[in-house]
Amino acid sequence: MQAKITAIGTYAPEKVIDNHYFETFLDTSDEWIRSRTGIVERRFSAENEYTSDLSIGAVKDLALRYNKDISDVDFILVATVTHDQIMPSMACQLQHRLNIPNAAALDISAACAGFGYGITLARSLIHSGMYRKVLVIGAETLTKVTDFTDRTSCILFGDGAGALLIEAAEKGNVGECIAGAEGSGGQDLYLSTLSTQVNGTPIQANNKIVQNGRAVFRWAVTRMAEAFEAIVEKNGLTKEDIDWFIPHSANMRIIEAICQRVGFPVEKSLESLSKYGNTSSASIPLALNEGIRAGKVKKGDKLLLLGFGGGLTYAGTVVEWGL
Repeated sequence: MQAKITAIGTYAPEKVIDNHYFETFLDTSDEWIRSRTGIVERRFSAENEYTSDLSIGAVKDLALRYNKDISDVDFILVATVTHDQIMPSMACQLQHRLNIPNAAALDISAACAGFGYGITLARSLIHSGMYRKVLVIGAETLTKVTDFTDRTSCILFGDGAGALLIEAAEKGNVGECIAGAEGSGGQDLYLSTLSTQVNGTPIQANNKIVQNGRAVFRWAVTRMAEAFEAIVEKNGLTKEDIDWFIPHSANMRIIEAICQRVGFPVEKSLESLSKYGNTSSASIPLALNEGIRAGKVKKGDKLLLLGFGGGLTYAGTVVEWGL
């Protein structure tokens, strides 16, 4: 059996925060943020609204939109770095709250590449024959771990969730995947509660996201251009065969630079950052959903999905859209 995406769902908190919000306590402006990131607004979760709640919202949206019964899902994968708590896992919480008693449950900690890792794992689980129906969820409440005194990073992050249902089918639509990591760059993007070191570099133990923006930018552009070409080649395609490029929505300047390096039209990329900010593992499903709702993504389109983030990690694949 092969892996086939049969439904998608998303959820975002109600509270919309535009760039002018940051002008009230930082030396910044709407124009500065837009020009350097492409972000116009983002969503903030409520004080009592957590990653599990956003995940539930995305799965319920999936089930309602596509009339899907999720009670017989046999594996739940949740990609997040903003767990409600470390133990029990997010996936275990969702198994209980969604009343899916027979599902295995696993969290994925691969930061912004987590959703790509989730698709890769779901495909492998189904191709092995061991599982037939997998929920892949990417969800974050990054604003709860954002350092709002850091002018360079706090403007970036937002909260949201997305989910895919991937099922066993005689003809699948999830292509060959790649996944990898470069742990040597771990000190450039981290979130820690312990005063330790990463690769010999002392880190801040403040439970806030810390990022070396320039280092991450350089790595993302170089390595993801290589990953883009590797995915295309592994699937026996050319870049001209790709209808839409859906990378992690970290920064519009990164997306533009990747497209320029590989010679792919930036107009054929989909993003969620302008509306939702950087939502880490949720950014790819949010971008895909925006493309579907706008009528851009059509049945038969080939989509190149590529996540990259803290670890440093990356993962991606090609999907032939069929919904």
